[in-house]
Amino acid sequence: MPYGPGTVLGEILRDEAAEAVVRKYLPRLDDELMLVQLKHGRLEQAIGFMEGLRTDPEAQAALYAELATVPETASGPVPQVRAADIDIVPAPDYEPADVPIGSARCVQDESATRWRTFELELHGPEHGNPFTDVMLRAEFRHGDRALTAHGFYDGGGIYRIRFMPDEEGTWTFRTTSNARSLEALTGTFQCGPAGSHDHGPVRVHAQFHFQHADGTRHLPVGTTAYAWTHQGDEREEQTLRSLERSPFNKVRMCVFPKSFVYNTDEPPRYPFEGSPESGWDFSRPDPAYFRHFEERIVQLGELGIEADVILFHPYDRWGFSDMGPAADDRYLRYVVSRFAALPNVWWSLANEYDLLWAKDTGHWHRSAAVIRAHDPHDHLIGVHNWVELWDNDADWVTHCSIQQTTEATATWRSRWGKPVVVDELGYEGDIEWAWGNLAPQEMIRRCWEGVVRGGYVTHGECRLSGDDVLWWSHGGVLKGESSARMEFMRRILEELPGDAPGIAPLSSSSDFPVGGVEGRYALAYFGSNQPRRRPFSLRPGVRYRADVIDTWNMTVTELPGTYEGDFTLPLPGSSYIAVRLRACED
Repeated sequence: MPYGPGTVLGEILRDEAAEAVVRKYLPRLDDELMLVQLKHGRLEQAIGFMEGLRTDPEAQAALYAELATVPETASGPVPQVRAADIDIVPAPDYEPADVPIGSARCVQDESATRWRTFELELHGPEHGNPFTDVMLRAEFRHGDRALTAHGFYDGGGIYRIRFMPDEEGTWTFRTTSNARSLEALTGTFQCGPAGSHDHGPVRVHAQFHFQHADGTRHLPVGTTAYAWTHQGDEREEQTLRSLERSPFNKVRMCVFPKSFVYNTDEPPRYPFEGSPESGWDFSRPDPAYFRHFEERIVQLGELGIEADVILFHPYDRWGFSDMGPAADDRYLRYVVSRFAALPNVWWSLANEYDLLWAKDTGHWHRSAAVIRAHDPHDHLIGVHNWVELWDNDADWVTHCSIQQTTEATATWRSRWGKPVVVDELGYEGDIEWAWGNLAPQEMIRRCWEGVVRGGYVTHGECRLSGDDVLWWSHGGVLKGESSARMEFMRRILEELPGDAPGIAPLSSSSDFPVGGVEGRYALAYFGSNQPRRRPFSLRPGVRYRADVIDTWNMTVTELPGTYEGDFTLPLPGSSYIAVRLRACED
């Protein structure tokens, strides 16, 4: 069958004659930032990312016509199975029989506190490839409960097993390993009460909302800084200072470095042994790389910020988006074993999963199973989309992580019966791409729309303002006008009734969204419209106090008196106004 728009680009490039045709029309193909990923897409998909040809239908038609003339018998070499595609099973004779059982030195604290990381440091063997040749785990017991934490190799003969105790009292542990020296190590520790700022990992609460393990309400107000941990210490420390002063309590961040527009520099370190020139050994993670990443997660936790850890993404020129199924699973086992005992972790399987053309639907279900098997603390899991929404009915999906504008938030909530987090709704900025040059007013409008419709939202910023350091990817300094308005929005949200889990969509006969707590609290948002007055119809018998909230100028004006049943409120006739109605307690 001749090559055409539906042929996978990588298949075309394996055919010498077909490759010559493609390069005739795409002479700078090798300069494409996403070439590694584009090779897994259909030719028509790949062209959609390429300047010039993307907007030239005549050139596209000529390319397709010339490709169709390549002889059908022409074929490139048959792809060989890569070493990365073969899993490695730890052997039972990794250490000889004369090595005493449990002879490795174990370093541990005698005590821990609830919802803080407890660690076993084991000094064990270094021969072979300890990353793949050694299996290590420990069973932690508290009374009748037993939880299993998996260990990981941290280089230099050091193995670590991390655990986050969630109950006070005496815990015991016992290790299991194919390495005799690491087998059957036992011990105990005492877990004391949580510190005043330790609330435990975030869980789904009341079906559509979130709370920490200790019952503290969590209202996610997030931001995106995809590659902030790959910028070098000076900018990364600057990012942490900016976050400390910001309203954000969640950050979306990629484990792997990013290659895309405004992201062309090499990162200071890489996740695996090897180099861009010589290639990578996906069976040997670089412990220093992951140690650095986890340090940043810990620092976020100290600021009260959740780390939404993105495990895969398509913006890649190094090959990390296409390591092969076995290497993907090994990487996940390593990362989850290493990070799962950090209380402020969320797992995001992908940023824009539907652009990761090398991975099929089965990959995501298999990855979720790996995570669940290696995370004894059941952190949240979501899958972020580009265009095609992920099927969030999957039982392992805890919340919907969505890239869209926010008007359909209530529909998604109803469709999947899970919390909705609109993690990408556009970016305030001034770059050349439409997704990154929203006016700040539009950014804030979308955020309020999502919140009033019962969801949660994530900020983003692509402000140039004199340099090419964009918060969206690099971190650094927040330059835009929306972050201050996000802080104001967060304050309004935190003034919900204390026992309310969050905002739910409320029925309304009006043409504007209303959310809140039935019979007790209502929040109506008018967006860019500018009414001078607005009628309301609420349940009779309940009196309400009314506030007019200017979401852009960040003011709250309480209207005099109380209101009940059917009434009309005066409004300022300006845009970005919300009305808050709170039931009187007396």
